[in-house]
Amino acid sequence: MSFKDIKQYVSLKDEVGQLQTADFLIKDHRKNVSNLGKQILKNKDKKEKEIKRVQGMYDFDKNFGDIIIAGVDEVGRGPLAGPIVGAAVVLDLNALEDDIILGINDSKKLSSKKREELAEIIKEKALSYEIAGLDNKEIDEKGIAWCNNEIFKIACSKLNKKPALVISDGYAVKGLNIRNNFVVKGDAKSASIACASIIAKVYRDNLMHKYAEKYPQYGFEHNVGYGSIEHIEAIKKYGICPIHRMSFLKNIIDRQCET
Repeated sequence: MSFKDIKQYVSLKDEVGQLQTADFLIKDHRKNVSNLGKQILKNKDKKEKEIKRVQGMYDFDKNFGDIIIAGVDEVGRGPLAGPIVGAAVVLDLNALEDDIILGINDSKKLSSKKREELAEIIKEKALSYEIAGLDNKEIDEKGIAWCNNEIFKIACSKLNKKPALVISDGYAVKGLNIRNNFVVKGDAKSASIACASIIAKVYRDNLMHKYAEKYPQYGFEHNVGYGSIEHIEAIKKYGICPIHRMSFLKNIIDRQCET
């Protein structure tokens, strides 16, 4: 068989079939065929490591007890424009190996494409999830800290599966009326928090991309509201738009008024 035919033959097989074929391919005298066999084994090893890593994140959550647990995380504390968004996610922490969600991590460590793919899988496999957001007007009126806390309370209150424990990333949620543990760098340790981080990030980014169509001069499709150089220069040139956070722009506006 030619290498092209072998490659097509292997691609039609399931994972078990590919592994059974790998040993034969490695022994082939043709380097490209042998390398194909080695790549199959390398992919197997990579997947096993990923399963172990993610299973550790599930186990981290399970260590809190055999109870319903919701992980919460937010995105959008620091931008100059747009809402702050939080998510709450309840996972099946006793899921079999084939049903755990591989690839989950701190959303900032993932590509936008990977986040989009994972967000759909998380929504499909989660026992329950909710997303909540508060806009720039609420942020200006009540402060970012209050809004950050409030979105967690809103998201958790709407979950179909009522958690006995909420685990949050970095700091406690005030006034939640549900037992709460916070975890430093929780989005890299906890499966539930990581999933909340991902769906919150995807939701807010997509929202900011829509705002980019309405307010094209600010580059929201790239900076999603954060204070990039292009964003700040656009504010100085065009002024503000209805989704800007005035409480975050005082220094920029004051400097502009002085010049």
